[in-house]
Parts: sequence; C-alpha cells; structure tokens
Amino acid sequence: MYQVIPYAPEYAAQVSKLYHCTVQNIDESSYSASQKQAWSKAPRSAYHWNKRLSRSKAWLMVDTKQMVGNSYLCIGFINVETHFYSRGYIDSLYVLPGYQGMGVASALYQELELWAKFSAVERLSVDASKLSKALFLSQGFKFHHNRYQEKCGEIFLAFYMSKQLSQ
Repeated sequence: MYQVIPYAPEYAAQVSKLYHCTVQNIDESSYSASQKQAWSKAPRSAYHWNKRLSRSKAWLMVDTKQMVGNSYLCIGFINVETHFYSRGYIDSLYVLPGYQGMGVASALYQELELWAKFSAVERLSVDASKLSKALFLSQGFKFHHNRYQEKCGEIFLAFYMSKQLSQ
C-alpha cells in the first residue's frame, strides 16, 4: 500500500539514497555514464537533503508494507519552491527504479498541485528532464523552450515548462 505524506526530517537519509540510486539507474540511452556521475557521484548527506526539502514544500510516497528502521520505505519524493521569486517552481521529482511506471510520480504531482491551488499559487514551472517531460505534458504543462545546465563539466538538456493554475 502506498501513501503520500508530507516530508519529515527522519526521511532525509532515505531521500539521499533514493535520489542517488534513481540517477545511477537511468538507462544510458537517456543519460550517459559520465552525465549520471556528474549528476550524482555519491549520496549527499542527510543534512543536505533535510535542509533542501525543509526550505520548500515537499511530499514523499511511502510503501506502508515495508519498513526502514522506524519509518516506512520512501519510494518517491517531490518538492516545490515557496519563496517569492521562485514560488511554484518544482525542484525535484524522483521515484525509485523498482516503482517507476506505477503512478507514483503522478500521485506525487497531484498532491503538489492540490496544495498549490489551495495556497493560491498561480503558476507551476519546472525544468523537466528527458525522463519527466512526458509526465509534465500529461499533467497539462506547456513546453516553452530548452535550457542547458552544466554540472561538473557535463551539459544537461532540460525542458522549461509551466502550467497556469489560476487566471
């Protein structure tokens, strides 16, 4: 049984491992080994992820049938910026490889959109990866233009997209 829950600090270490595992398991037809290494060479600290997710609004998808210590297994996460200039920018969306294609990312996004509408966020935006572009298009996002990001000497193509929530 899967459940969306608000981010809690006790999940920071799981999020760190989930992020790294997800990046490293991307098929090399989408991102090369050197790009994946630049994207996530090793899991970042739990401190890093707690700080990053605590400064935004974040949700986790947990598998309530599996435990890691005293917490459920975190199988996915999403977060959105809440600060004035970046309000509504979706920063991260990752799902463990074994749970991809099961609706986890869509469910996480739907939770974020419900919150955004309730919080009077007028517009959501994202720099979608090659892997997440189709998901965001299916959720009503419009493609605007390509963006290029550099990480550790590797160039990554992203697709800047947005969705108007209110007029």
